[in-house]
Amino acid sequence: MLSIVPAPAYTSWVIHQGSLGILAIGLLATGSLAIYLLMSLGNTVKIEQQVRDRTFQLKERTAELENALHELQQAQIQLIQTEKMSCLGQLVAGVAHEINNPINFIYGNLNYVGEYTQNLIKIVEIYQHQESQLTAEMQEKLEEIELEFIKEDLPKILISMKGGAERIREIVLSLRNFSRLDEAEMKSVNIHEGIDSTLMLLQNRLKPKADCGGIQVIKEYGDLPSIECWAGQLNQVFMNILSNAVDALESQLEITKTQLDNVFSPTILIQTEIFNSTWARMRIADNGTGMNEEIIKHLFDPFFTTKPVGKGTGLGLSVAYKIIEKHQGAIECKSAVGKGTEFSIAIPVRQKCDRSVSKVSHSIGANLK
Repeated sequence: MLSIVPAPAYTSWVIHQGSLGILAIGLLATGSLAIYLLMSLGNTVKIEQQVRDRTFQLKERTAELENALHELQQAQIQLIQTEKMSCLGQLVAGVAHEINNPINFIYGNLNYVGEYTQNLIKIVEIYQHQESQLTAEMQEKLEEIELEFIKEDLPKILISMKGGAERIREIVLSLRNFSRLDEAEMKSVNIHEGIDSTLMLLQNRLKPKADCGGIQVIKEYGDLPSIECWAGQLNQVFMNILSNAVDALESQLEITKTQLDNVFSPTILIQTEIFNSTWARMRIADNGTGMNEEIIKHLFDPFFTTKPVGKGTGLGLSVAYKIIEKHQGAIECKSAVGKGTEFSIAIPVRQKCDRSVSKVSHSIGANLK
């Protein structure tokens, strides 16, 4: 049998060529994998960029919606505020007019009534001294009406009536000062008069009750000049803050009723001063229930309230914030649970149209503490 045996050189060449082929196939496969990986990486980068772009667009859209919601809420507050002040103005104008006219008539005539009464009593006394000329019927009538008691009590009644009439006149004046219906434009006013008018309207809530003492109001007024402002709106700020202070004090009174060592004395402290030579600061503090940090964060948010349904709209302090902002000022609240709350308000003595005032108000706000 004939057998063919490959030559060694030829065998080596075949093996070498086979190795090269395998290597070529390997390199080809590796190159394809590298190209695939590069393409996949490129697609991943592209997708990630698209995700980032989409996320950025969503954030922009969310910010736009938040701004639109904020503007809508502010517009709603402004609308409510305008309507509220309009209704209040009409109500106060009507009440003040209807009460003021008759009370002025009563107050003006009380002096004449007192004078005429004294004259009549003098005539009766003259007759009394002429006892011999008095008939039995006249003598009996004098004893029946208790003339001596009338002579003593009537002047007291007239003084009491005059005091009541003066009180009504003060309330009417406070109503007019509070709403400032005739002052739609900015005017220089006495801030202390506005605070006093507000306290006058809250007097019924401040005075002692049957089951507890009254709320003490301490006024530490500084030497303030006339402040240029929208007085009616500023008085509304005082009303909102003082009303909240009374609410907090009443809540604290309810809490302390159950405590054996009840030594709670409800107090509101009002301080005013001039600082930085051109700014007026008003502080209104109470020793009521106080608030935690979470509540303080949302205190000036529209429609935020901690009061039960039907007792608060959540607009009082947000409206107050907008009013102070309109005056190019700043308002800040500090509070601690169980210790009380303090509101600090700063407004310029003179209003300016310059934007720099707005910038100053921010720095003033930072220094209210």
